[in-house]
Amino acid sequence: MKWPETISIEKARELQKELRKRVRVIPLTREPRYVAGVDAAFSEDLVYAAACLYRYPELTLVEATCAVEKLRFPYVPGFLSFREGHAIIAAIKKLPTKPDIILVDGQGIAHPREIGIASHLGVLLNISTIGCAKTRLIGEFKEPGGRKGDWSGLTQEGRIVGAVLRTKDSVRPLFVSPGHKIDLDTAVRITLDCIGRYRIPEPLRCADMLSKKSKSGPPLYMKGFVKDLHNVWHDVSGKIKRRAHKAGCLRNF
Repeated sequence: MKWPETISIEKARELQKELRKRVRVIPLTREPRYVAGVDAAFSEDLVYAAACLYRYPELTLVEATCAVEKLRFPYVPGFLSFREGHAIIAAIKKLPTKPDIILVDGQGIAHPREIGIASHLGVLLNISTIGCAKTRLIGEFKEPGGRKGDWSGLTQEGRIVGAVLRTKDSVRPLFVSPGHKIDLDTAVRITLDCIGRYRIPEPLRCADMLSKKSKSGPPLYMKGFVKDLHNVWHDVSGKIKRRAHKAGCLRNF
């Protein structure tokens, strides 16, 4: 699909309905070897997208890329894909290796039209995707237990569309939903496997920081940022063995 240069809300809604027909919530066909996280930051007229590629399950950084584009769409809840999706795809395509799964800072099928940015990107790229949001967009839920791994179903009109997942003991939960070519149980498992010291999965933390760094600094600075991140190692359980603090790259959320 060619990305539209300009599009109205009405046309965007129609496109979402068409893309929804192509979303598949199905089990993975094989275990992933590479997992990416994507996120974006904004200025008044630009979007700064970032993609961070990690080996899985070792959770070691392979590469990080960014793309800067002119904003094409206003902020409208439920239409995040049209605001940042094109730039995110550009960042993903710069990665040296195609990820098996992409974690997206946003919703999957837990969306009014069941086509959040994670589902949207998954369909366009034909890659398994997981929506991993800090806040709820739709649905009802009961508060999950307080331990890491506890989760409760996020329901919409009697159907489970996501999980309200506790990724660390006694922290605010994340709202995880299948994006494309993955089921809910696997989405929860992969998300938990990508947790390090903080409640946000490491690939998403990397993408969040890189997008903000690309907004605040010149492109050449990115090489230093990636070099710093390469000094971060994690064991299988996600505990950090060594961290680099140059230029404050590894801020807490």
